[in-house]
Amino acid sequence: MSAVVQLRPPLHAGTDLSALDLVDLARSKAPDDRQRLLIGVIGLCEATPPSAPLPAALGEIFLTLATQAEHDIRQQLSERLAGAEWAPPALIEMLALDEIDIAAPVIAASPLLKDAALIRVLLETTLEHQIAVARRPNLSGGVVDAILDRADPVTMTALASNRSADIGEAAMHRLVEHSRRIAGLRAPLTRHPRLDEALAQELYQWVGQALRQSIGERFQIDDRLLNAAVREAAASAACSAAWRPLPAGRRAEDRERQEMERRLIDKLQAAGQLRPGILIRALREQRLGLFEQALAQLGNFTPAQIRGAVHSPTAEPLYLACLAVGLDKAVFPSLLVELRKLTDGLPADGGWTSTPTNSHSAARAFRQMMEKPATV
Repeated sequence: MSAVVQLRPPLHAGTDLSALDLVDLARSKAPDDRQRLLIGVIGLCEATPPSAPLPAALGEIFLTLATQAEHDIRQQLSERLAGAEWAPPALIEMLALDEIDIAAPVIAASPLLKDAALIRVLLETTLEHQIAVARRPNLSGGVVDAILDRADPVTMTALASNRSADIGEAAMHRLVEHSRRIAGLRAPLTRHPRLDEALAQELYQWVGQALRQSIGERFQIDDRLLNAAVREAAASAACSAAWRPLPAGRRAEDRERQEMERRLIDKLQAAGQLRPGILIRALREQRLGLFEQALAQLGNFTPAQIRGAVHSPTAEPLYLACLAVGLDKAVFPSLLVELRKLTDGLPADGGWTSTPTNSHSAARAFRQMMEKPATV
């Protein structure tokens, strides 16, 4: 039968142990000694005034204990130390990098976790850790920027719901830009206290009717005028006389996201895991940039060729590109539906037919079509 560890011993328990006694216990692997060590360390810390610095030996004891302790003990230790200002920062950082059920209390509440440690958690741990960081109260602007640099949809959605985070004007603009492809961001941004009228009008263009009403009521925006502007812009793009690639100059956040997606594509390619199925997956996750880069890499096409196909007045170029990389033609209609949700209805409904062709012929026809100059 395993021993039960009491994390709330009487204040006098263990205080008769000297620092050297505790160091000796820390070096012991006997279960009884570990229990005595834990009780002794907590008793000693509770007896230490919060303003007094902890002895160096005590920091060594904590780190040794946490390294050797079982999962349940580390979890209880994290819960006990989450709000403590006297705990060794190195121990708090180590707990924050532990399994999520251990890390969550200190990520959420520890005053000893500084920006550098939180950014390390973002870079080195799981998605669950990253979400916990994004939800941390009073998150600093530096950590907010680090979350936006990573551009993970779920983590950014958690950040958008964090009302106490230091999200400045530039960061809010980045979140609104991301909401164009990430539907989950739209509702929390609509309610965010730092959303101003200029960003609200931008967000208005790609939210649903219910959220448009909410924005209109909050900022006194004329729904009829903005709805008409959105329809006119979509109709103008869909009825364009010829396809045109997107402008080469992209905003800084677009370039950062594009680089992140390029690295992901490179990793999948190196691992032999880059397959046509990623195209549907990317669109369902509302990651248009990832879709474009994956299609370009799979077919050895240029990014400009793929963007041209996506924004063409006919779906024929995109159909040929997808056939060229091995996508089943029966899947293409579904892909087109998902794509048009992210591009205001593009490519438009110009004529295309599911003409039987092999991948080599489709690739050649696609390149020839993309080499044709655009007519005005």
